[in-house]
Amino acid sequence: MLSNLTSTTSRKQESDYVLTLRCRDRPGIVYAVSKFLFEQNLNIVESQQFDDHETGTFFMRVQVETVSDSEVNLEVLRDRFLAVAETFAMTWRLLALAEKQRVLILVSRAGHCLNDLLFRSANHALNIEIPMVVSNHPDLRGLAESYSIPYRHIPVTPDTKLEAEAQLVEIVEEYNIDLVVLARYMQVLSTDLCKRLEGQAINIHHSILPSFKGGRPYHQAHDRGVKLVGATAHYVTEELDEGPIIEQEVARVNHSMSAEEVTMLGRDTECLALARAVRWHTENRVMLNGIRTVVLQ
Repeated sequence: MLSNLTSTTSRKQESDYVLTLRCRDRPGIVYAVSKFLFEQNLNIVESQQFDDHETGTFFMRVQVETVSDSEVNLEVLRDRFLAVAETFAMTWRLLALAEKQRVLILVSRAGHCLNDLLFRSANHALNIEIPMVVSNHPDLRGLAESYSIPYRHIPVTPDTKLEAEAQLVEIVEEYNIDLVVLARYMQVLSTDLCKRLEGQAINIHHSILPSFKGGRPYHQAHDRGVKLVGATAHYVTEELDEGPIIEQEVARVNHSMSAEEVTMLGRDTECLALARAVRWHTENRVMLNGIRTVVLQ
């Protein structure tokens, strides 16, 4: 599975910055951006763009490298790009590509997605830093600590839910978290917390919803003879499991498979969809387009 998710880590020393932007489509955007980068003595090594004709919105991601005699830095570039951004009323970000985003992982008892993310991070398939794993159960402490990552057990009950979420917010702020990943965290976040983490939290769920709700969904699917199972990675919103979709993965089910084999197959799709979503988000390839996403790969 790891071979399907090769990181751009090998290019990090060449490609120093990544610029992402969106604005109303109009002539001259690509020219203005390219001209600016050229004038800053930057070389474009990767560029993608998308024009949504339905909304009239233009999206662009440009990855650049500095040349040997360039003396610009991130803050200088941001300051200089303001004029271009204001001309086209852009929403934009300019980041150092090699800088690892700090990811907080939330998990309950199922450890497959957590294990996958920890392994990919440790092997540099994901350019992320994981300061902590938080769980409402103590079960997976050993797994996190085997990667030398602190594990915080925060129990959640109906009476303590708000207090538990307040602790999560404190962790996000204290550890300067860029992204929260719900790696099979079986708790519904409050409306306030969803708004606090808007565009900064990714969830994973099996794609056989809404047909098979509740416990043992893959066993339910097996009992009904489902021929496809899959997973959906999406941004967290107050509408449960209905946030903007980042990635989906599917796999075919053979009639000879047992319920346990279908479950393992479904868990594989969850791991792969979530890992791709985390990678694309942390490489600044995902931009919101209303209730949808644009993923510039």
